[in-house]
Amino acid sequence: MSSLDGKVAVVTGGARGIGSATCKTLASRGAKVVVNYMSNSSAADQVVADIKAAGGEAVAIKADVRSQEQVEKMITEAKNQFGRIDILVNNASMNFVVKPFLYMSWEEFSQKLNDELQASFVTTKAVIPTMLEQKSGRIVYVSSNMSKVAGPAFIAHGTAKGGLDSFVKYIAQEFGPNGITANVVGPSLIETDGSAGVPDEARKMMIGHTPLRRLGVPQDVAGVIAFLASDDSCYVTGTYIPVSGGQLML
Repeated sequence: MSSLDGKVAVVTGGARGIGSATCKTLASRGAKVVVNYMSNSSAADQVVADIKAAGGEAVAIKADVRSQEQVEKMITEAKNQFGRIDILVNNASMNFVVKPFLYMSWEEFSQKLNDELQASFVTTKAVIPTMLEQKSGRIVYVSSNMSKVAGPAFIAHGTAKGGLDSFVKYIAQEFGPNGITANVVGPSLIETDGSAGVPDEARKMMIGHTPLRRLGVPQDVAGVIAFLASDDSCYVTGTYIPVSGGQLML
């Protein structure tokens, strides 16, 4: 298990689900963690409390990651608190409309594309100057298997995540010479509050198509993110890693 001692991580959407598990995992390996949230302050505060109870350091900072002004303020506050930024995990989820293409409007479709890419653009741009000064950095983006495998009525989500996958390759290519890596994790269905409404029959079908014969849990994704945030992955950049129990094999 690689140490993250002395590192500072910003995790967007860090209050719940994959974000919460990632914050706690990074903290358990020695990182000081900024738990970003937009509306659920009590959940973010609980993540911070859990980290501190385990002997780690963390702070919760509110910011809408689509807002350049709010993100820049968050990064400034994080640097004032911890002195540097070594790791950015782009995890904040953006709402999207689930509809067949035939019944979807351009406004519904483009809203997801714009929110997804704007959030990644804004947060990446906010941390890059600091990482350039440090000549090092780890940026991890949470995508989805839907960017590789089409699912009924998920065209807005899958297309937006496909755009994110491409965006990350360009970040990896441009900033690799400066010691900055950029990688994508692509989860399949993960057991979180957000997936609680998936019908049992659909769950059984997904499990049946998964070689490991179970759905993922947030810690499954957090472990891969921690690897990509560590020096163990120093020669890995521009990659897409499915976290799907073998459901997606590339």
